[in-house]
Amino acid sequence: YLLNMKTAIKRGSMNKDQIAALFMRGQDCGQVVLEQYAESLGLSKDAANRLTASFGGGSGVGETCGAVVAALMVIGMKYGHSGPDDPEHRDVLMAKRAEFIEKWKEKRGSCMCRDMLGDDISTPEGLNRIIESGKLLSLCPEIVNDALEILNYM
Repeated sequence: YLLNMKTAIKRGSMNKDQIAALFMRGQDCGQVVLEQYAESLGLSKDAANRLTASFGGGSGVGETCGAVVAALMVIGMKYGHSGPDDPEHRDVLMAKRAEFIEKWKEKRGSCMCRDMLGDDISTPEGLNRIIESGKLLSLCPEIVNDALEILNYM
């Protein structure tokens, strides 16, 4: 499953308007991220979307952003260890995961959906405020784009 991250992103790069259009059609942040790598990882787009379907809105409770979760899935597929007898790959994975999280926090300050959105997406009131403020179609595509850019850098 080793892939060149830069090639994978360039093949499937997207702008923020394209990401917002996918959101309007019902796709979530994590789905957009993992789908960009699906083919390179040996996954169908359908499988990638199903794998990440539960992670939108910080798993629906404002916790870890789905784009972060999906990016970590990409890193796991590329660098992950396949079991207890694979310590070399585990060490590489842990370093790559730490690198992603460090770069993410430099850009966004937090991995938490509610922190980045400035509201609690898990409540009807918070979700309404997020939608009414336009953040769902402006900020969230920027967040997805950040995940793609960091993966591209790595």
